[in-house]
Amino acid sequence: MSEQNFEKNHHNECECGNDDCHDENVLYLTLDDDTELKCHVVGLFDVEGKDYIALLPEGEDEVLIYNYIEDEEGIEILNIDDDEEFDKVSEAFLNEFADEIDIMDDDYDFDEDDE
Repeated sequence: MSEQNFEKNHHNECECGNDDCHDENVLYLTLDDDTELKCHVVGLFDVEGKDYIALLPEGEDEVLIYNYIEDEEGIEILNIDDDEEFDKVSEAFLNEFADEIDIMDDDYDFDEDDE
């Protein structure tokens, strides 16, 4: 995957009946194959002057972290291709969002043993 395109599909004043379109913490990524991935925004954060976004795709338990650039045309989501940068950004994410990660872990029952 190369660049991802960020797109909010609806506006707050729409009357589409889709509850998610009014949720500022939900966005849709358009992938390279033109499929859309609904994601919940875990958070935005900065590492060494660069902006990053952490996303949790609906139905998944793995957070995706991207570099993002915002300008007058919108937001551009970019992959982090450098391993050293990714490690640094992942560590910053874990440190900054530890409480949110604990809450997300509490929402999932990873030990579903039927007795």
